[in-house]
Order: sequence, then structure tokens, then C-alpha cells
Amino acid sequence: MIQGEIGEGLHIAIIMDGNGRWATRRGLPRAAGHRAGVAAVQRVVERASDVGVSCLTLYAFSSDNWRRPDSEVRSIFWLLRAFLRLETRRLVQRGVRLWVIGRRDRLAAAVLCEINKAESATVDGRRLCLRVAIDYSSRDAITREAASAAVALSRDGTISPDLLRPLLTQALTGQSGDVDLLIRTGGEVRLSDFMLWECAYAELLFSDRMWPDFDEGDLDAALKEFRHRERRFGGLPVLVVAT
Repeated sequence: MIQGEIGEGLHIAIIMDGNGRWATRRGLPRAAGHRAGVAAVQRVVERASDVGVSCLTLYAFSSDNWRRPDSEVRSIFWLLRAFLRLETRRLVQRGVRLWVIGRRDRLAAAVLCEINKAESATVDGRRLCLRVAIDYSSRDAITREAASAAVALSRDGTISPDLLRPLLTQALTGQSGDVDLLIRTGGEVRLSDFMLWECAYAELLFSDRMWPDFDEGDLDAALKEFRHRERRFGGLPVLVVAT
């Protein structure tokens, strides 16, 4: 379990929305918004491990994003490769472990190569687990893990919800734990097929700020609000104590 290896802390997931609209409002091509979004990623990763976050999951490219124009998809993956090449050394220096989640069978060989190199180089990171969701669909992830679990259980001749649920929980959250706080930028108020199982009891925060404008102060403000919310988990209120 990566989170356990790194240490207990908050798991924050972010839907990084608004890159294209940020660029359009400035009369720039959408690719410029994605480039500006990379700078926001750098700021948030730098800040996260300093404010009690042990796992940070970023929604970089959903399985539905393949529907976008080819030129935009190419620019996104070019930026991803550039980010991995240029930032891996800094991640190692800061003790950040990179882990890419999502399907890999549809990614180009050059992209897979950069992912594998970055994951291998950062494998000893213990300060922060940075998970980047690429070609990711929560429904797809749940379906695939449920199918695998059903096959495993069928060997014993018994498939029941009581047996299936712990297998799914381990498969989907064993690497990172449940999400504590989900942040979505860009003004939209929906989950967009992102970490549906893991966010069962997550606190949700929706921001009107476009992702390229999101900075350390915004992350601090989100954490401040989170720490003043009551987390009940179906039971009596439990006040989150500020640290």
C-alpha cells in the first residue's frame, strides 16, 4: 500500500478543469491553457507535501477526452511527456513517488516509455504519492476489478456481495486509501466519472477558479475549509481537528 509506505495523511483528489476556457477567454489556443495548467500542477505538488497531504491524485485525461480534436489530444500528451522528462528529477529530490492510474493499452509507446521511466526513478519517494489519472474512467476501473474479483471468487464456488466488496475495496483503494477531499476547479459541479468508489465519503469542494489560476493559496484555503467540516461517515459528527 503506497500511502502506508509514505505515511498517514490526507488523500486529496483534484479534477483539473478549466484549461481550455482559461485560454479562450484570453484569445489564446486551448493548448496554451494546457501549458498554463502544467504550471499549476507544479505549484500544487510543491505545496501538497508541506500541508499534510500524503496522496495527491490528479485527473489529467479522462477516457472520454479521446473525443476531443486530435490536435488537442496530441498537445496534451506532448505536454505530459515533457512534464515527465523535465520534472522527474525534481520529484525525486522532493521525495515524491509518481504513479499513473488508468488504462495503458491505448497509450502511445513513447508516452508509456516516459511513464515507466518516471515511475521507476521515483519509486523510493516517501514524502508524497502523486497519482496521475490518464485514460481514466472510474466506471471502467470498477467494472474491470469486479470482473477480476468475480473470476477469483468463482474458483472457490462462491460469489457474494460480502466477499466481493472487500476485494473491490482493496483493489481500488489499497494503493492510496479513500479520498478525503475532492476539489474541482473551473466552476462545474459534477464528478465526471472520477474515483466514484474512492470518493464515497469524500468532502467535496467546487471552485470557480480556472485550473491555470489555481495556486498554493487556493490549496491552503481548500484545506482550511476541509478541516472545519464535520465528517460523519454515517455516524455521529466527528469534527476534523486542524493540525
